[in-house]
Amino acid sequence: MALALVTGASRGIGRATAILLAREGYTVAVNYHQNVQAADEVVNLIKASGGKAFTVQADVGDEAQVEAMFARLDQQQEPLTALVNNAGILFTQSRVEALSAERINRVLKTNVTGYFLCCREAVKRMTLPLGGAIVNVSSAAARLGAPFEYVDYAASKGAVDTLTTGLALEVAAQGIRVNAVRPGLIYTEMHASGGEPGRVDRVKSMLPMQRGGQPEEVAQAIVWLLSEKASYVTGSFLELAGGK
Repeated sequence: MALALVTGASRGIGRATAILLAREGYTVAVNYHQNVQAADEVVNLIKASGGKAFTVQADVGDEAQVEAMFARLDQQQEPLTALVNNAGILFTQSRVEALSAERINRVLKTNVTGYFLCCREAVKRMTLPLGGAIVNVSSAAARLGAPFEYVDYAASKGAVDTLTTGLALEVAAQGIRVNAVRPGLIYTEMHASGGEPGRVDRVKSMLPMQRGGQPEEVAQAIVWLLSEKASYVTGSFLELAGGK
């Protein structure tokens, strides 16, 4: 088969995506930043089901670490044909007037620079005739703005949307497809980083579908976009936000 890199794959959407990609026959590189125990757990789950996976540590916002991570992938016997840019951070809910430059830059470093760097290195490796596919994990926040909570995070995802559109046009003729998913309120650990672990349950009644989403539901969409079933899809965005 081929190799898939999933960034931020130790938890949430990245974890669900890594497990599903392994089920589809990919060898999965499980990227993590700090939580090696959680990343090892994902790899062990995959191996226990007969799949192939390994961990690769890197802070995706650090250029040298990203280059080292892709150098590690180059040592594998299988070619890299799939990238899921999923690693992302947010901080405690805040109005814009209270944001510091340090916080804004930390969010942008991981959520924007990290995506650019991983796309850059992946594109270098996804040459014809094999080509490849990239899925960027954006957010419904890019459309909604996340007022009073995470405008900095929402802005970073707006940048991800623009990257998706621009890169898709640049590399379409090289046999590389670039798409994005925009999850809405999904049950992941990320809400705890924002200071409100129960956020999904608090606001789910405002959604047309009246419920939050599961990481596995987002993973299904990501895996479809990476597959040959989506072979004529590039520069597209899949909304996974319960109708909002």
